[in-house]
Amino acid sequence: MATGPRYKVVFRRRHQGKTDYHARRRMIRSNKHRLVVRCTGKRILVQIMQALPQGDRTIAAADSSQLKKLGWRGGVKNIPAAYLAGYLTGHLSLNNGVSSAIVDIGLSKPISGGRVFAAVKGAIDAGLDIPCSEEMFPSEKRIRGEHIAAYAKDLSDNAPETFKRQFGKVAKGRVDITQIPAMFEKTKSKIGSSPRRRSTK
Repeated sequence: MATGPRYKVVFRRRHQGKTDYHARRRMIRSNKHRLVVRCTGKRILVQIMQALPQGDRTIAAADSSQLKKLGWRGGVKNIPAAYLAGYLTGHLSLNNGVSSAIVDIGLSKPISGGRVFAAVKGAIDAGLDIPCSEEMFPSEKRIRGEHIAAYAKDLSDNAPETFKRQFGKVAKGRVDITQIPAMFEKTKSKIGSSPRRRSTK
């Protein structure tokens, strides 16, 4: 281990590769709420966070697995699920009196058209003011899951065994994966039609 008067111990979360403290400091100094998007191996988490001296405060949050309660029966790790999680978070944020934020993607690479920016697009479409280039968003077809439906139909017609391996869990739930675009629109409409509460702030 390095020693000496100029040696500094690396922060634990930076050593673990979880936090970029330079980027975090810039965002906190902006004094703006942060739209935090994190993609795990099982789900997608979207939160509106406020930095306070005692730690971050969660203003609104949505987990893509929550979408099942709203009628979504597709996967919870794909682009449509990311968009809907961002859309739901945007509505919850507005309910709590927060109408603007900046994007916090953590240590994720800013990949154009990926799940992170699908979630950002969802939050913007819900009504949040978030500065972000439209070039980073997935196409409307990918957001609606049309690419998934087309791929599933092709496998179902030409490679049924591969279809069972890749979409077996969905098939067991008696879900027609080729109908994902319609399912997406139905879930989005249900989120958008939920009554908004007036903020008490």
